[in-house]
Amino acid sequence: MTRPVAEEELHAYLDGFLDEARRQEIAAYLARNPAEEARIAGYARQRDALRAACGALAETPIPPALNIGRMIAAAHDRRRRRLRYATAAMIALGMLSLGGAGGWMARGAMGTPHGGVAGLSHVAAVSYTVFAPDHLHPVEFRADQRRALMDWIATRTGTRIMAPDLRASGYRFMGGRLVATEHGPAALFMYDDDRGTRLVLLGQPMRREDRNAPMARFQDARVGGYSWAMDGIGYSLAGPVSVAAGLLHPLANEARRQIADRM
Repeated sequence: MTRPVAEEELHAYLDGFLDEARRQEIAAYLARNPAEEARIAGYARQRDALRAACGALAETPIPPALNIGRMIAAAHDRRRRRLRYATAAMIALGMLSLGGAGGWMARGAMGTPHGGVAGLSHVAAVSYTVFAPDHLHPVEFRADQRRALMDWIATRTGTRIMAPDLRASGYRFMGGRLVATEHGPAALFMYDDDRGTRLVLLGQPMRREDRNAPMARFQDARVGGYSWAMDGIGYSLAGPVSVAAGLLHPLANEARRQIADRM
């Protein structure tokens, strides 16, 4: 086996979506791992039972509101609207103040809306919205595949990005995946607690700006969190507003402390 087997590949194998070479590799992997083979066989039985019970419903088109592409586009639209409002406010402030200083502030608001720690916060919030509600395969690599996940992330991002241990704060490591951003691949780690509340931690090399940045809060109607950067790597911890309101700041501080200790 030349590369690790991701959870999503096991589901693709089950559904017949792999090319023949990879299908044979997965089949050999399952033959060597009876527990995994039994687990996947169980999924197959569940799938067949669901198809028998809900065949007609399965043919119903996915509602547009639940389409992932639409969800991501809607998140981008919300951010653009917030940026327009902020820009308008800054321009108004410039008109009411001494002109030059206000104009410079408005220029800053329109500068690099997707860059630095602010851009990282945006990606973390969108990633939380897309992956945290997914109960089928929210992560590509499970917690017991941690080493393979870290190696894969290091290969794709060009650096080691740490996933802190938050068990002492009540959050277990679920696993992670790579996510695409306009500045390249980023690591996304997911955690949950005994109540099923999920958090995500995004990590990415900061290639152009904010290579070191203090912790800053972000929040919209549903998602909140904290972002920072240390020694060229940016991090953003995001979760539901109910958690972000009080508990997320100590968690972000603990994550930052662990990451700093490993540097």
